[in-house]
Amino acid sequence: MASIDLDKVLDKAWADKSVPEVLAAPVSALKGVSDRQGDLLKEAFGVVTVADLAALKYVGWAQALAALDSAK
Repeated sequence: MASIDLDKVLDKAWADKSVPEVLAAPVSALKGVSDRQGDLLKEAFGVVTVADLAALKYVGWAQALAALDSAK
């Protein structure tokens, strides 16, 4: 099972929340993502929540390409 240090990836206000709460949170709950950047993600891709960002097909495509590159 995968694990992640939530303090390293979430703003302090979200670090003690459950995974379902974080997935429903705005993308600005991620450390380093500002409200403005969240607005731009919404405008460009319709991304509103962390779950939306995770499900964004372009993210999956980029991850697949990176995995292919690291497998060589």
